[in-house]
Amino acid sequence: MPDHAPVHGVVVLAAGASTRLGRPKQLMLHHGETLVRRAARMALATQPGDAVVVLGGEAGPVFAQVQDLRVRRVDCADWRYGLGASLHAGVAALAAECVGVLVVLCDQPTLDAAHLVALRAAWREAPERGSASFYANKPGVPALLPRAWFDELCPTADRGMRDLLVRHRDRVAVIANEALAADIDLPADLRHLS
Repeated sequence: MPDHAPVHGVVVLAAGASTRLGRPKQLMLHHGETLVRRAARMALATQPGDAVVVLGGEAGPVFAQVQDLRVRRVDCADWRYGLGASLHAGVAALAAECVGVLVVLCDQPTLDAAHLVALRAAWREAPERGSASFYANKPGVPALLPRAWFDELCPTADRGMRDLLVRHRDRVAVIANEALAADIDLPADLRHLS
């Protein structure tokens, strides 16, 4: 990596209560690995300058799954407010040198490191712009966006990234990955883990 390459940070969102699922999705196993560990491990393949895992419900057991990785723990007191609060806490905790933020969710079992590295490469080509995944006919997460864009987020909004991606759609390169549409929200979604 050239010395002049812009530095990004990683925010792994792992604060949710998984109410519809009935148990912490972060701790669900996929190929013998918890979803939170898998998400963090994949994100670290992008060689970030800093990486945090945002925690809320089940913080202790969730962080235990990643504490040996190069990630820092961020406890979000307002996690019940939704994604906006978790994003705000995670971005605020990143080192100042991180001018881009890669946001990764725990509930996308088909996520792979190659896709995240492609997002990073697209962002590095024009770090004043963003790069996002594209599936289900719209941009979504994972996404790597300029850190300054996160100042526009309302910390109590539950929509989080979607608002930023819509607001800046003409400044976001998209990388298609239809497999990312498979996420874990309901008990019936567990079939995606097999």
